[in-house]
Amino acid sequence: MNMYEIIEAKASGRELTSEQIRFTVKGFTDAEIPDYQMSAWLMAVLWRGMSARETSDLTRAMTESGEVVDLSGINGIVSDKHSTGGVGDKTSMALVPLVAACGGKVAKMSGRGLGHTGGTIDKLESIPGFKVELPIDQFIAQVNRIGCAIIGASKNVAPADKKMYALRDVTATVGSIPLMASSIMAKKLASGSDAIVLDVKCGSGAFMKSVDQARILAKAMMSIGIANGKKMAAFITNMDVPLGTAIGNGLEVVEVIETLKGQGPADLTHECLEIGSYLLSLSGFGTPENCYIQAEAALSDGRALKKFAEMIEAQGGDSSVIEDYSILLGNPASIEVRALRDGYITKMDTEKIGMCSVSLGAGRSKITDPLDYHAGITILHKTGDQVKTGDTLAILYAANPDLLEPATDNYLKTLTFGDKMVASEKLVFDILR
Repeated sequence: MNMYEIIEAKASGRELTSEQIRFTVKGFTDAEIPDYQMSAWLMAVLWRGMSARETSDLTRAMTESGEVVDLSGINGIVSDKHSTGGVGDKTSMALVPLVAACGGKVAKMSGRGLGHTGGTIDKLESIPGFKVELPIDQFIAQVNRIGCAIIGASKNVAPADKKMYALRDVTATVGSIPLMASSIMAKKLASGSDAIVLDVKCGSGAFMKSVDQARILAKAMMSIGIANGKKMAAFITNMDVPLGTAIGNGLEVVEVIETLKGQGPADLTHECLEIGSYLLSLSGFGTPENCYIQAEAALSDGRALKKFAEMIEAQGGDSSVIEDYSILLGNPASIEVRALRDGYITKMDTEKIGMCSVSLGAGRSKITDPLDYHAGITILHKTGDQVKTGDTLAILYAANPDLLEPATDNYLKTLTFGDKMVASEKLVFDILR
C-alpha cells in the first residue's frame, strides 16, 4: 500500500477501504506522508466526496490518533454541546451551568477563537484567575461535585485533526463536508461524552452559508455519533445576525451573567433554553418540552446563576464579576456608530462584523495574536429595526483609541439599509433528532 495509489483511487472517484484511510491518517500524523501528498489527497476528497462509511472510518482513525478521554468515572449520563462557530456565540457559557442546575452532567472541552469567530476559552479567561487547563482527574471530580466544567481541549486529543486542519486551512479544503464532519466529531468522540447536541450555524457569519449546507453537515455528524454509540441531536441556527448584543470577551461574559439573571437578550436566552432542553432530554430528564420547563425554572429561580458562580470558583476564578462588571469591562476608549440615514436595517454581514471586532483587538487573525479582553462591540440595532439619522447603531471599544475611527467606517459597511420594513431574522431553522 502506498500514498500515490490512495490519492489516485480517490481522485478517480473510487471508495477507499478502511485500511487505506487508517494508513493515510497514521502516515500523515507520524510525518511519514509529506504535506504535498496529503494536500493532493485532501483536494481529491473535496472534489470526490466520501461515503458515510468512509467518513466514519476517517473519524475513527483521527480519534484513535491520540488520547481518548475516559469519563466513566462521572456518575450518570455525561453530555456535551458543540457549536460550529459564530459571532457573539456565547451559548456554552450560559448553557453549561443551566443544564447542571437542572441535575445534568456537562463535561465540556472548548477551543479558542480564530478569525471572525470567538472562542469560549478566551471568553472565560477574561474572568480573573479562571483556569481553563485542569488535569483530567480534577475535571472529572469537578463534574461529579458540581455537575459541570469547561476546560480547553487537551493537546493530545485527535492530533491527526490538528495537523490536517492546518493543511486544510492553507489548501482551500476547509469546506469539504466529510472533512469538516470528521474533524468536529473526532474531537467530540475523543472527549468521551455520552450525549452530544450540535449547534450548526448557517448564514453570513458561519462556515455553512445556507440552511441546506448546514443540514447536510449536521446529518453527517449525527450519523458518525450514532454509529459510535452516542445519543445525538442537532440544531440548525441562524448566523445572519450576531447572537445577542455583545461581541468581545469580557462583554460576552457580562451578557451571559445578565442572561443567567433572567435579563439577557431574547435570542440568546431562547437558544440556551432550546439546546439545554435537548441536553437534559438526552440525559434522561424527560421530553424536550418537559425539560424546557425545567430549564426555565432554573433560570428564573437563580439556580443557573448560582451554578455559574460555583463553576467560576471551582476553577479558580473571581466570582465577584457576577455583581461587579467593571472587572470584565475595564475602561477602554469607545465610540458610537451613528446612522447616516433614516430607514430600516435590511441585512447585516455578520462575518465582517466579527472581523471588525478582531480589528479592535477582541479576536485573532493568527493564533499567536494577543487579546484585549475589554475590546469589542455592543450592538444596539439589528436586522428589521427602524432607525433615524443620528441614532446609535453600536458602540465600539478598544484600548487603542486610534483603532476606533477606522472600525466605525468598517462597521457601517457591514449594514444594508432600505426604506421598507423587513422581518427580523428567524433563530432556529431546524432540529434534527
